[in-house]
Amino acid sequence: MKLKLDENLGRRPAQLLRECGHDVASVMGQGLGGASDRALIEACRGERRCLVTLDLEFANPLVFKPSNHAGITVLRLPSKPGYHDLVDAVETLAAMLARSPVEGRLWIVQPGRVREYQEPRTEEVEGADAGA
Repeated sequence: MKLKLDENLGRRPAQLLRECGHDVASVMGQGLGGASDRALIEACRGERRCLVTLDLEFANPLVFKPSNHAGITVLRLPSKPGYHDLVDAVETLAAMLARSPVEGRLWIVQPGRVREYQEPRTEEVEGADAGA
């Protein structure tokens, strides 16, 4: 899987994901530090990379529609996180990537847990309107 780690993640998460066989680029390594959220997600889309971030703004599917991207993964850590919390969340992400594709999806990853946002299907919405 092609991943892009946001600037708020360090070297160890990149190393862990590379050890699992993923193609990992970083925002800082590509000179995108300080870029707007929109510029960052467009760079990910152009490179067909899943964004991995701690930035909760990317968890809003009304702003960043998951099906338009190669995947969006937001790591959620405890309110007073330690370094081990970050490593645990990245290990949880790696395990999930081994089982399921992230392309077109929004994953909220916590240590030991992954929640996936489900976009409403067009036919479900149309079917609901037809009966009204």
